[in-house]
Amino acid sequence: MTRTPRPMSLALVSLCALLAGVPAAWAGAPAPTKAVSAPTEMSDVVKAPRPQGGEFFGLYLMDKKVGWLFTDLVVMPGEPARVKSINQLVFKALVGTRLSERNHREERIYEAKPGGRLLSFSVVQRGDGGDQTLEGATTPEGGMSVVRKRLGHADEVLPVLPATKERVEDVDQARVALARKAKVDGFVLDGMDLETYGLTTTVEPAEQRTVNGVKVKLGKASSISQKEKVPVVSYVTQRGEMVLVDFGQTMQARKETEAVAKRMDLVEVFGLTRVVLPKPLPESARAVPGSVKLVVTGLPEKFRVETYRQKFAARPDGSVDVTLQAAAPSAAARKPRPVADPEGGKNLKSDLIVESDAPAIREQSKKIVGDEKDAYRAAQKVNTWVATHLEKDYGASADRATDVLRQKRGDCTEHSLLSVALLRAAGIPARRVDGVIYMVNQDGVPALYWHEWVEAFVGEWTQLDPTFNQPVADATHFAFGYEGNAEITPLIGTLKVTEVK
Repeated sequence: MTRTPRPMSLALVSLCALLAGVPAAWAGAPAPTKAVSAPTEMSDVVKAPRPQGGEFFGLYLMDKKVGWLFTDLVVMPGEPARVKSINQLVFKALVGTRLSERNHREERIYEAKPGGRLLSFSVVQRGDGGDQTLEGATTPEGGMSVVRKRLGHADEVLPVLPATKERVEDVDQARVALARKAKVDGFVLDGMDLETYGLTTTVEPAEQRTVNGVKVKLGKASSISQKEKVPVVSYVTQRGEMVLVDFGQTMQARKETEAVAKRMDLVEVFGLTRVVLPKPLPESARAVPGSVKLVVTGLPEKFRVETYRQKFAARPDGSVDVTLQAAAPSAAARKPRPVADPEGGKNLKSDLIVESDAPAIREQSKKIVGDEKDAYRAAQKVNTWVATHLEKDYGASADRATDVLRQKRGDCTEHSLLSVALLRAAGIPARRVDGVIYMVNQDGVPALYWHEWVEAFVGEWTQLDPTFNQPVADATHFAFGYEGNAEITPLIGTLKVTEVK
């Protein structure tokens, strides 16, 4: 019941999260539909050359078509001038035998002047993961009011957001940086979690590339978001055409005509992204306490952070010895709940996705945990309840904890999301863990598959897996990141296991 890359969460996460969650963060964003006579002073994002009519891109995962993108930038008539950006992502692929499809569309309106403010936005999500619309507008006090609309629910007025730091130049930092020949720093209000993240674009040396059979010199700009932390490299012609965007080493957006961009390959991503092992893992890896040792390649140093579960040792040939181990939390360290978050409170936070303050989540958490004071025993109760009450439905998705609770089905991402919400509601700091897990599927091939599980602080950190009802996630779990962060997605297709010890 592992996780597939998909727009919003990417653990694997998602790579597509990088695209749909922060549409402005990919340097290939907007293009206006037509030239408009400029007022006295217009932002560089308007002045930068670009094609007319918007741009379509095919979206490729490991060279297989899994979706398409459309971006556009329109200077609206009237004074004072306004700019509207349009970003649409469609992801469509087979998840096992099931078709998974997501449609994420954002429209944002800015002041067109240099440093123009974000004035309003609309985020529309449809398909796998659930349907919702978020509509935001600046308040007279400078904040951003947001209304969430969902079919069958009353419109929900969310807490007013602080004044956004996002500016009109941030909608297309790549073209702005290339036009200025200088680094651009800014911010983006994320369309999934409504948090604001820093975004920086730097100009790289131009490259010679073959485009449609012709060698051309392309401008090159690299963008990185504080949220995703995945380099997004854009290639632009002198006429301002975005021809290629690299999202890490795993995914590409390639400029195509509308008809070609929308032509899908229907890739089965479950098998495409797995890490095949040279032999099965020993049975001792499934014991608790237990451990297993692997030799891996394609694991950058930033992922070799030693924890209570994972140890790393570099080898002379550049490969890495990895030791994975699992054990229950020590009885002496365990604390009664509520437990203080050792990281300042972020692991107890309720937000648009986790929703641990939602009445339905709090009520269910109380029913599950009851009067249990011991934080670890309470966490075990949550783990068992989610494992036994959610139908294992790979590819059935919901991006919000209350939706998971209502539908009571899903894959590992839904199991983990609901567990974290219930744990936080019970006063137990918790977060989602992204990585791979050992499985042998119907084809008999031993492999590591992308997966998501849970880590809770019960006096010390411990990992649980509600998808497989493991009160201690066994040593077949290899973690790379937290909270559906797209930072780990460049490992897809590059991580290799050369030896099982």
